[in-house]
Amino acid sequence: MAYRLYYWPGIQGRGEFVRLALEEAGAEYVDVAREADGEAELEAFLEQTGIRHPPFAPPFLADGDLVIGQTAAILWHLGERHGLAPRDESEKLWVHQLQLTIADLVSEAHDAHHPLGAHLYYEEQQAEARKRAKAFRSQRIPRFLNWFERILSVGRNGWLAGDNLTYADLSLFQAFEGLRYAFPKAMRAASAGTPRVDALARKVAARSRIRAYLESERRLPFSTEGIFRHYPELDLQS
Repeated sequence: MAYRLYYWPGIQGRGEFVRLALEEAGAEYVDVAREADGEAELEAFLEQTGIRHPPFAPPFLADGDLVIGQTAAILWHLGERHGLAPRDESEKLWVHQLQLTIADLVSEAHDAHHPLGAHLYYEEQQAEARKRAKAFRSQRIPRFLNWFERILSVGRNGWLAGDNLTYADLSLFQAFEGLRYAFPKAMRAASAGTPRVDALARKVAARSRIRAYLESERRLPFSTEGIFRHYPELDLQS
């Protein structure tokens, strides 16, 4: 039975972290909201009452009768099902920790352009976004990338955990690419000091299933509607 992924159509967003895992696993799945009447199905699912474990917001994944919300929880489930997580319990928890740290990075990247809240348009908080983005570029991006670089420096095969790719590697690739789209100038400077992170991103992109996905119409482009948004005024200025 195919998985059913519920996420908003037209943007990568947090759903993209799940898509990458499904694509790497070669799993059959339906991206529900991109189907005819799919967005209505997504919204109807969110509005259901009387169910014990309702999802709070997309993404959520239906695996038969099991419905899982929250990106990190979905990836934990897929990691177990498709060999995208270690078998060792401590290493499995380490990959989960990595994923939650990437989630922190993703939230901070979003808040760089929406520091006052998602209920306001970017243009309504542009002055505050300039301040937030400056701190994010100068302090937070280097701190996150340097931490991942340190982890990779003690590994053996260029992956974050153990000898094989995990869902955390896929997610770091997505975050790295998103930051390069949103802050191209700042990322050229920041990534120069983190060659192992850059190499990991290139390794992920070169994997056969991921490469095929990135070159397909299934891969939505980055845009100023998603989490990672490129506003030139928020990047490094010449």
